[in-house]
Amino acid sequence: MNDSLEGKTALVTGGARRVGAAIARRLHAAGARVLLHYRDSEADAAKLESELNAVRARSAAKVKAELLAPVAPRALVGAALESFGRLDILVNNASTFFPVPVGEMEASHWEELVGANLRAPLFIAQQAAPELAKNEGSIVNIVDIHAERPLKGYALYSMTKAGLAALTRSLALELAPRVRVNGVAPGAIAWPEDGQFEDAERARIVATTPLGRTGSPDDIARAVHFLACAPYVTGQILAVDGGRSIYI
Repeated sequence: MNDSLEGKTALVTGGARRVGAAIARRLHAAGARVLLHYRDSEADAAKLESELNAVRARSAAKVKAELLAPVAPRALVGAALESFGRLDILVNNASTFFPVPVGEMEASHWEELVGANLRAPLFIAQQAAPELAKNEGSIVNIVDIHAERPLKGYALYSMTKAGLAALTRSLALELAPRVRVNGVAPGAIAWPEDGQFEDAERARIVATTPLGRTGSPDDIARAVHFLACAPYVTGQILAVDGGRSIYI
């Protein structure tokens, strides 16, 4: 398998920080030009853009977009074409994650979680598909192991990621043979920054992970890179979770 992405362009949603930034760095290191989508993290996006352009001039650009806005898919694909003239890889990484107890769910929770985790990837993929097909490109969706094994207290979130898993497989059929579509399902990689999991819960999660540790954002980035380059792989969702999904 040729893992070079030289001459290709990748769009990474939520690409300014955390897992998204690791994906952008990994694809860029493989030779791709990278468009970094962000919503609020403008300073992080600007810093990463400068970092990547210092390695290769005019190889990175950034674009701000609210993914729940109807114009976002067209704006993102348009920015990729305006910046680099082509689009080969779409990584739907941006996601929203918070708990909502059953009995307290409201329409606003539905709109936010479904909008960010399912609707946006669908419509961005639809907008990108013609350009990706021109270049025999690929889509990689960042799913979650809880798409298959729901997380207690996060029913609505788990449902959206299950939908994203179904979307991944459906698009693999719909867009074949010109576009490959795969997913990566992370386990414990980067803890939420808002303290959603207390120390005891974090310890329990690690204890139920066969490899006995958390992963790193680069573990996800390596999997994305593999799927972006694997010419005979489509419709697959690769768990990168230290084995946790076979235990829980």
